[in-house]
Amino acid sequence: MKTHTMQSKTIACDDSWDVIVVGGGPAGCAAATASARQGARTLLLEMSGVLGGMGTAGLVPWFCGYDDGKKIVARGLAETVRMRLADGMPHFKEQLKTNEITSPPIDPELLKRIYDEMVTGAGASVRFHSSLCGVECDGSGNPETLLVASKDGLKAYRAKIFVDCTGDADLAAWAGAEVIKGDDKGAMQPATHCFVICNIDEEALAKGPNIHFYDENSPIWKALASDKYPLIEELHSCNRKIGPGVFGFNTGHLFDVDNTDPASISQSLLKGRQMVCQYHQALREYLPAFRDSYLVLSGYMMGIRETRRVVGDYLLTVDDYRNQQGFDDEICRNSYGIDVHGSREQALANARLTIPEIKERIRKIVRRLGAGENFGVPYRCLTPRGISNLLVAGRCISTDREANGTVRIMACCLNTGEAAGIAAAMAAADAMDVHKIDTDALRSILRQNGAYLP
Repeated sequence: MKTHTMQSKTIACDDSWDVIVVGGGPAGCAAATASARQGARTLLLEMSGVLGGMGTAGLVPWFCGYDDGKKIVARGLAETVRMRLADGMPHFKEQLKTNEITSPPIDPELLKRIYDEMVTGAGASVRFHSSLCGVECDGSGNPETLLVASKDGLKAYRAKIFVDCTGDADLAAWAGAEVIKGDDKGAMQPATHCFVICNIDEEALAKGPNIHFYDENSPIWKALASDKYPLIEELHSCNRKIGPGVFGFNTGHLFDVDNTDPASISQSLLKGRQMVCQYHQALREYLPAFRDSYLVLSGYMMGIRETRRVVGDYLLTVDDYRNQQGFDDEICRNSYGIDVHGSREQALANARLTIPEIKERIRKIVRRLGAGENFGVPYRCLTPRGISNLLVAGRCISTDREANGTVRIMACCLNTGEAAGIAAAMAAADAMDVHKIDTDALRSILRQNGAYLP
C-alpha cells in the first residue's frame, strides 16, 4: 500500500476530563457510570449513535452468564440492568416468579434507554458518532491524547486516565500495549449476524419442533439438507422471545471474520444480511409458526466473539476457571462455560454427527462448572503491562483464549467495566498509577454497590 504523509495541522483539544472511556458497550456503559458516580468528570466516546454494543446495535437477544446455577453472581450495575429489563418486559418478570436466577432476554429498544439513563443519570457525558482514530503517547509510552473523528472533523481529547472498552483493544493496541489476537495462529472465532423476526405464531411455535438443532426435527436440519439455502451450512441456532410474537436470533456463523480489518468486517456484513434472509425464508418454509412472520431487522453491528486481548499484570487461564480460583484482588465472580466457537471445518464436521454425538462433543468443549461453582476475575486483568494511565474492560481483558470464552459475555463485561470505572476515578483523584490502586478499597466500593465478592 502506498503511504501518505499527513500535513501539519492544529486541532481543537478538550482536556477537561478526569476519565475518558472509549466504547459504549456494556463494559463502557458500566465504566462511565461507575467513574462518574465516584465524582470523576467522565466522558464516554461511542462510534455509533447508540449505547449497548452487542445487546442493542448487535441485537444479541439475551444476557447469558448471570448466575452459577444457584445464585446471581453478576451483581452491582449488572443486576441493575437485569432488573430494569424485568420492569419493562412483562414475560421476563413472570419468569422471575418461578426462577429468580433467570438471565434476561433483551428488548433492544428498552436496553438502549436503560443504558442512556444509567450513564447520564450518574453524571457522565456521552459523545455519539465519535470514532477513535489515533492515540498519541507521552515520552514514557502512556497515552496522552486521543484523536477522535466526528462531524466536527478531527478533535483531540485528553484525560488523566483512559479506559479501553472497545472490545477490540483499539486504544490499548494503538498506544503500544502488548496484545494477543485469536489463537496461536491468529485464527479467531466465527462471528454471528443476529436478527429479529416478528409476527410469529407463539401457539404454533409451542407445539414444536424446537428451532434449536438439538431437536432432530429442527428446521435447521432441513435447511442444511436443502440446496435452496447455500449460506446455511452448519448448526448454530439459538433464539429467545423478546416480546409478544417477537423473537431475537443468535443464529448462524460467519467464518474468518476479523473485526480489526475494515475490508473483512465489510464483507461479513454484506454476506451476513444475505444469510439472515435465508434463515428467515427457511423458517417460513419449514415451520408453520413462521408462515406470516416478518424479518424486522438485522444487527447494525456484527456479533464479534474474538479479536485482540491485552496482556495485563495477570493472565487469567482456563485452569483458573477449572479450579474455581479466587484472588485477593478479584473484582467479580463468573461462572459461564468455556464458550469458544470452532472453525468452519469443526462446524461442518459437527453437522455430520448424530445429535447425541454433538451433545457429547459440546459438553467436552464447554466444560461447565457445577451448580453453585464460580471463579474470580482479578483486577490485574484490567491493567495493561507497562502503561500507567490505562485500564481495559470487557471482551479485551487479559486472559488466555479459553478463559476469554467465559469472561467475554455481556454480564461479566458489565462487572469488569464497573470495576475499571471505579479504579479510573480513584487513580484520577490521586494522580496514581493504575497498577498501584488499593484493591481492598476498590473491592469495598464494589461491595457497597452490590457486587458479589465472597
